[in-house]
Amino acid sequence: MTPQETVERALALSKADDCVVIVDEGSTANLRFAGNTLTTNGVARSSQLTVISITGRGVGVVSRSAVRPEQLADVVTAADLASHEAPPAEDARPLVAASQSPDWDRPAESTSIGVFGEFAPALGEAFGVAETANRKLYGFAEHILTSTFLGSSTGLRLRHDQPTGRLELNAKSPDMSRSAWTGVATRDFTDVDVASLGDTLARRLDWAKRRVALPAGRYETLIPPTAVADLMIYLYWSAGARDAADGRTVFSKPGGGTRVGESLSASPVRLRSDPAAAGIEAAPFVITHAGSRERSVFDNGLPLSATDWVRDGSLAALLQTRYSAELTGLAATPQIDNLIMSGPEDGRSLDEMVASTERGLLLTCLWYIREVDPQSLLLTGLTRDGVYLVENGEVVGEVNNFRFNESPVDLMGRLTEIGREGQTLPREWNDYFTRTIMPAVRVPDFNMSTVSQAN
Repeated sequence: MTPQETVERALALSKADDCVVIVDEGSTANLRFAGNTLTTNGVARSSQLTVISITGRGVGVVSRSAVRPEQLADVVTAADLASHEAPPAEDARPLVAASQSPDWDRPAESTSIGVFGEFAPALGEAFGVAETANRKLYGFAEHILTSTFLGSSTGLRLRHDQPTGRLELNAKSPDMSRSAWTGVATRDFTDVDVASLGDTLARRLDWAKRRVALPAGRYETLIPPTAVADLMIYLYWSAGARDAADGRTVFSKPGGGTRVGESLSASPVRLRSDPAAAGIEAAPFVITHAGSRERSVFDNGLPLSATDWVRDGSLAALLQTRYSAELTGLAATPQIDNLIMSGPEDGRSLDEMVASTERGLLLTCLWYIREVDPQSLLLTGLTRDGVYLVENGEVVGEVNNFRFNESPVDLMGRLTEIGREGQTLPREWNDYFTRTIMPAVRVPDFNMSTVSQAN
């Protein structure tokens, strides 16, 4: 059956009061390489069916992979039965009214190894350059294309085709004592400049030829877009309105309510999401396979529009379902699958920010990020693949790694410079979230809490 036929048949089979059916047809192409040599490549396909049955206020959700036509009735029956046995859902609301995507009937999209048609030769050339310069390149390139079909008993017939590409590239010295990383996000790999990425890694390995030992402490620090993305994504994931209203998070107002409307920064910081943002386009409607405090299955198909989370340094909105919006008295602002941070229009490039630094640290990326305290959103983690010392506008060497302790909310209030934003790839979270546009930022007192032995 086609995905559309699966949706129609599942809806017809359901005996529940209401039903939502989601079919995800996915395909993945990848290249992996090590030591300047391509090691593996391949293509895989996947299919997932999610049936959400609603009886009264009870919700039953069943998800299965690779469901054959003769198995469909069993999946629907299981979801219907679960809805009869489920307690009343507090977020129960009428399902979204009927609407249909103009391309609903078009077949599911798929990727292929051909997506690397321009990228692969350029990667081969980068291998040659690295080999000549006595460097080794490691990493992987991956392209995923998922076609999602969402139908409901109220007449929703919506689809979205989501391409997701990422490249992670690591360069090492022959003795493995020096390492540098970079990565990019892309929709189709036609915009990936492998030669430029190779030049960036070569420059960083040269910086690392001189080692400088520094103690733990607070340092003026330049944080590049990839690391800013990892911090801001965690802030975004933690911005649920219900938890804030219940007094559980950094966005809770003392005495009750949320901090929406309060200033978080004196800088003109803007943090926003927009499903139509060029280069990081995302689904223009809610797709929720299972409910949570930040997501409601009843909101499936709800249209999404550009949303400011932080505007001019003030908290403008939190992640809201229709149910939580009624509790808080704020607008329904569901999560969107991209994130954009920006500052003043005249923001400088990272290289320009380095050139104006008297003495400070330049990070490459962060990893192993974990939450320490939800009330302040204090995070801890490690630096990785290059922390560099900047003196008098020049990088003069590589320093040891650190463990850091910082809150992205508190950090937002201490920014002394916000650079020019551009599309980037988070390193820690790129298995889950790739669509980001971020600036480099300058922090006068980033807390490197301890020296790390990570190498």
